[in-house]
Amino acid sequence: MGAVDCHCHLAAPDFEADIESVLEEAKKAKILALVVVAEHSGDFEKIIQLSERHSGFVFACLGIHPVQSSPTGCEHSATLQDLDAALPLIELYKDQLLAIGEVGLDFTPRFASTEEQKKGQRQVLIKQIQLAKQFDLPLNVHSRSAGRPTINLLKEQGAEKVLLHAFDGKPSVAMEGVMAGYFFSIPPSIVRSEQVRNEPKNIFIAAEYIAKIKGISVDDVLHITTQNALKVFPKLKNIIRK
Repeated sequence: MGAVDCHCHLAAPDFEADIESVLEEAKKAKILALVVVAEHSGDFEKIIQLSERHSGFVFACLGIHPVQSSPTGCEHSATLQDLDAALPLIELYKDQLLAIGEVGLDFTPRFASTEEQKKGQRQVLIKQIQLAKQFDLPLNVHSRSAGRPTINLLKEQGAEKVLLHAFDGKPSVAMEGVMAGYFFSIPPSIVRSEQVRNEPKNIFIAAEYIAKIKGISVDDVLHITTQNALKVFPKLKNIIRK
């Protein structure tokens, strides 16, 4: 039984040396599709090239993460200026995208300690929600230390097809997202591990953990989560027949 990795960062520097072997390992593990997200505009070309080289297996998402890196390596809360610099490329590649992402809010104090910083992140997210509507694309969403604000903003803006990645909010807040029709991904990091790097083939660790909690088979988890992936990312239906 195969699976879909709905959120991976294959444009990260960690994968530069061995990206092809990582993809081969994913295929051997019977992963059906990889949904690759961006964090900043510097990732965009890499992701598009990867999706072109591995058409039908790697699918591109472009978007501006709520935490941005400067050329000096310093990180800062995303601003409209960060988004404005990225918009021409998102527009250029819109027909090749599976979703807009990774977008969202990150109110971790070292990134967003002021109301001005939080307001800037909200403005960036609102514009990207509107962009997703304009292009009829889903959203791949980050919400660290901002579970309720993220879900509230998504609902206020009428976001429909939404995947919330590694959500760490309260169960009651998650249920508000469920009631709105949003989906939640469970990463392998749900299990404590000595492993230093995560990669797509490890999603089966998450599947096994979900199966254990729910008291169902791993095959059932893989079947249901693949069906969910097709619901939140409709373009995958042309590729995956399950």
